[in-house]
Amino acid sequence: MSIQLLRIERRFHGPPDSGNGGYVAGLVARALGGSGCTDTLRQPPPLEVPLTLRSSPDGAELFEGDRSIASAARAELALEIPPPPSLAEARAAQDRYVGHHRHHFPACFVCGPEREDGDGLRIFPGDAAGGQVAASWTPADGLASLDGPVRTEFLWAALDCPGYFAVEESAGLALLGRMTAVIERIPSAGESLIISGWAISSEGRKHHVGTALQDDQGARLAYARSTWISIA
Repeated sequence: MSIQLLRIERRFHGPPDSGNGGYVAGLVARALGGSGCTDTLRQPPPLEVPLTLRSSPDGAELFEGDRSIASAARAELALEIPPPPSLAEARAAQDRYVGHHRHHFPACFVCGPEREDGDGLRIFPGDAAGGQVAASWTPADGLASLDGPVRTEFLWAALDCPGYFAVEESAGLALLGRMTAVIERIPSAGESLIISGWAISSEGRKHHVGTALQDDQGARLAYARSTWISIA
């Protein structure tokens, strides 16, 4: 058993007082190599408090004291991924991002329009062809590790919110409950990337979505299936 102490910086919030779900899921998944695992969020991840990440080769769990916040387990993911939009189409879709005028958490680290360049990711997924939402994203230098690749927790974050905006109209106020992600190639800071999201199904308060990250030529880098849970 490995034990690591963590603290979620306020910068990485989704709702004002808790961590962005995808980012926190990525932190926990990092203990398992950052790919090929399912994360379950059990509690809103608290900000700026000591947390303990306990991990083994097969799983990891994040605690605040004795309270379980999130866990990860190794998993495979079979996901039907639609053809992505082009980079130009993804950039054009951002003008149709509903979050520019209607957003539950406008300062979210991933998709908040109130965040400045270099602070939040500023991923703004708007309606695109084929029933998808799409956005472009160029990771900033501060998101990369010393040897150049973007840290995997930020890829999980980038794969998070676009899924919500694929079901935003029907889901209403919702939070990430579970996320399974696979990373095939880690991009470097400064690459022009395409992010797409689409609805899979809804069951009452649960909304299942897919997301994918592609390079500027449409080659797939990462993909995820997530469950969002309506709370209002």
